[in-house]
Amino acid sequence: MARKAGLARRRAARKAYERATKRPPGEGSRFKALAEAAKAGGAKSGEAVAASIMWKKYGKKGGARLIAKGKKSKRGR
Repeated sequence: MARKAGLARRRAARKAYERATKRPPGEGSRFKALAEAAKAGGAKSGEAVAASIMWKKYGKKGGARLIAKGKKSKRGR
């Protein structure tokens, strides 16, 4: 029973990530969904997995630009 619940949680997290990928990068919803999916998949730190993927995909300058954009959008709220 617990195994099915874990599988359902992973599938739900993956589906949430797929919905979040339609959002523009830099607002944090994609990062949060990816971190949650990694955590559901068994990672100790989902945020670390998401950050490493971000750095690999966007590089040093691109990753820093996304982080700055996310911080700037949170200040305006």
